[in-house]
Amino acid sequence: MTQKPKVLFFSTGDSTRSQMAEGFLRELAGDEVVAASTAVQSVEPDPLALEVMKEVGVDISGQRPQDIAHFFKEHFAYVVTLGDAAIEKFPVWPFSRNVRNWSLADPERMGGSVEQKREAFRRVRDEIRRHVREFLSQSFPQLHAR
Repeated sequence: MTQKPKVLFFSTGDSTRSQMAEGFLRELAGDEVVAASTAVQSVEPDPLALEVMKEVGVDISGQRPQDIAHFFKEHFAYVVTLGDAAIEKFPVWPFSRNVRNWSLADPERMGGSVEQKREAFRRVRDEIRRHVREFLSQSFPQLHAR
């Protein structure tokens, strides 16, 4: 039996970017890849993240934040950090040789009206979807992403 490759998405806060990336990987790769997400501070998904993901047919409401300490002991085919490396600090992943960084703004940190925030979440969502598609085609070309 071949073990499925595991991918971990990490961000400083787990309520938006990493949750979205996990949702897109699950949607696009199906059960061919094991997707997980964690953060320095794991909290429930932001309601705007849930809303904008549902707009594109991806339900992340069943995903739950996971404690980062659990993941330091696991082996992942890839660890993908989601954030601005210039301002955010990322841990070292001792059991993962393939660490990628996607420099993405945190929509939760953006100000403005509710509609302006919703648009910021949509922009980040669309950027994450693009990154996940590219990641799948480059890292797992044998998969037939949905």
